[in-house]
Amino acid sequence: MNKYTRYYFLGVGGIGMSAIARYYNTQGLKVAGYDRTETKLTKDLELEGIELVHDSSVDSIPMDYRLAKNTMVVVTPAIPHDHPQLNYFKANNFKILKRAEVLGELTRASKGICVAGTHGKTTTSTIIAHLLYQSQVSCNAFLGGIANNYKTNLLLSKESNLVVIEADEYDRSFHQLSPYMAVITSADPDHLDIYGDEKVFRESFEHFTSLIRAGGVLLIREGIDIKLQLNKGVKLYTYSMNDGGDFRAENIRIVKGEIQFDFVTPTQRVNDVRLGVPALINVENSIAAMAMAWLNGVTVEELRVGVSSFSGIYRRFNTVYKSAKIVYIDDYAHHPTELKASISSIRSLYPDQKITGIFQPHLYSRTRDFATEFSHELSQLDELILLDIYPARELPIEGVSSKMIFDLVNLENKTLCATEKLLPLLAERQMEVLVTFGAGDIDKMVPKIKDTLIKMSL
Repeated sequence: MNKYTRYYFLGVGGIGMSAIARYYNTQGLKVAGYDRTETKLTKDLELEGIELVHDSSVDSIPMDYRLAKNTMVVVTPAIPHDHPQLNYFKANNFKILKRAEVLGELTRASKGICVAGTHGKTTTSTIIAHLLYQSQVSCNAFLGGIANNYKTNLLLSKESNLVVIEADEYDRSFHQLSPYMAVITSADPDHLDIYGDEKVFRESFEHFTSLIRAGGVLLIREGIDIKLQLNKGVKLYTYSMNDGGDFRAENIRIVKGEIQFDFVTPTQRVNDVRLGVPALINVENSIAAMAMAWLNGVTVEELRVGVSSFSGIYRRFNTVYKSAKIVYIDDYAHHPTELKASISSIRSLYPDQKITGIFQPHLYSRTRDFATEFSHELSQLDELILLDIYPARELPIEGVSSKMIFDLVNLENKTLCATEKLLPLLAERQMEVLVTFGAGDIDKMVPKIKDTLIKMSL
C-alpha cells in the first residue's frame, strides 16, 4: 500500500471508515471520499482537510483521484454493488480494498488488540484504548465510536506498537485481521441476512479465534458458547461481571448515583474502582478492558484513574439532558440483547421512575428475524414510542414493518409513530426518564428532542 499517494474512500462518513481516512490524512497523504449524506462527522473530516463529495456520479470524483497508478480505493460493505463510482474504479483497474483488509494490514504490521462481539465491542475497545493511551504503555486505536475523552475515533502514538481495533463480524470482516490479542464480548446471533443461520454465525467467531497469533491471548466472556480454535501457545483467559472467570467484578454497588466495584485478576485485587460512566452494562465492558490493559502492563493505579476518568462514547448510553423534571438518555442499542442490557441499567439507576423508550428498528431483516425478541425487551419499558424501520443498506421486505414488533409488545402505553410526528407527540407527554434507542438516523433527532425537553422544562 506504500506506493499510493492518494486514498479515496467510498462511504467515508462511516465510523470505521472515517478513522482510517483520518489516519492516512495524518500521514501527509492526499485523502478524499464519497458519502451519501452530510453529517457532523463528514463536516469534521472536511475541516481536517479531507475532500468530500455527496454525489455518487463519476463526474463528482475529484480529478486528482482518477489515476489508478497513484490512488487506492477503500470501500465499506455498505456501498451497493451498482454504485457508479465503485464500478468506475473497477472498470479502470484501481486497487480496491475493503475496510477490513486495510485494518488487517495494520494488525500484521503491529500488535493488534482486536475486540469482537455482537455487542459491547465498541465500548470495550474504547475503554481499552483509553486505559492504554493514558498510561505509560500508550497505544494507537481505530475505534467504532467517537470517544468523548478525545472527540475522535482515532488515537495515534509514536511510542507504542499496540493498535486497538474493533473487529466487526458483519460480512465476516474480522476474518481479515491478525490479532496479537483478542477479546470476544458476545456471540449472540445477528446479521442472519449474511450468515443464514445461528450455527454459521457462531462458526465465524470460532474461525476468528484461530487467527490469534501463536503466543498471543484470547480473553472471552464467561459462558459464550463457541468452540475455540486456538493456535499453540495462545493463552486463554475468561472474564465476567458476576459469573466468575479469571478476571471479574465483585462487590458491585451504587454509591450516591455512582457505580463502584472491586476488580479481581488472577494475582491481584483492586478495591473500590469507580466507574466514570454510570451504567451497569459498562461494568462488564470495563472488566474486559481492565483485563486487557493489565495484561499489557498498565499499573493498578493507572487502571483505577483510567476507569474513573473514562467519559463514554457518543451514542453509547449518553445522558443528553437532565433537569429536575426529566432525564434524557441516548443509546445505540439495536439488538435485543443490547436493549435488554440498556433497559436493565436504566431501571437500576432510576428504579422508581417512569421510563419512556423511543425505538427505531434497524434493518428489515433484523426486524423480521428478531421481532419476538425485540417485543419482549421493549415490554420492560413503562411506555414505548416505536418509529419506522431504518433500512440502511436494505430494500424493503414484503410484510416486514415496525408493526411486527408493535403488535407483540405487551404494554398498554405504546404508540406507533412516524418520525416526522415525534416531536409534537413528545410535547404532549408527561415523562420522567426518556431514552432513544437505535442505530439508524435517530441520532439526527437527538438535538431536536433535547430542545423540546428544555422548552417543556421551563
